[in-house]
Amino acid sequence: MKVTKTALEGVLLLEPARFGDARGFFAESWNRKTLLEHGIDMDFVQDNHSMSEAVSTLRGLHFQTPPHAQAKLVRCARGALFDVAVDIRVGSPTYGHWVGYDLSFENGLQLLIPTGFLHGFVTREANTEIAYKCTAYYAPECDRSVRFDDVDIGIDWALSSEPVLSAKDVAAQALRDVDNPFVWEG
Repeated sequence: MKVTKTALEGVLLLEPARFGDARGFFAESWNRKTLLEHGIDMDFVQDNHSMSEAVSTLRGLHFQTPPHAQAKLVRCARGALFDVAVDIRVGSPTYGHWVGYDLSFENGLQLLIPTGFLHGFVTREANTEIAYKCTAYYAPECDRSVRFDDVDIGIDWALSSEPVLSAKDVAAQALRDVDNPFVWEG
């Protein structure tokens, strides 16, 4: 497994080794021992899988507050998507900064997003599936959303058409208006 640091402390790009032959390929998308060797010690308790039918389906920006804050290990199970993490740890030198990576079934890349970060993605192909592990169970009372187009964050989603959004994401607030419990402990 190749692990690459990103411009945001704690957000990592993972590239599992793929072993292929005439039948296809095999890859370990998660292995506790391998990740421990890279200093990653997370207890994942829930796997999520969603499918988006339309290109430009945009989900996010989402996070959960403590005591159910979630770190996520995200991968694309089918199709292609642009995956984004935003640092919302108050006091962090990279507060409000974002990184984004193209994750696809073809490239097999994964993004590790710690707690204290927003997460969102937009689909690049029809019928795209995203699969991700979480370190905390879904808790609706802790679920929060920030606008995907928050001008203070300024994510370049490179949209090819108007985004397809849920009612929750349409109603999301700007980051400055969200009750944010995360503080940088650098």
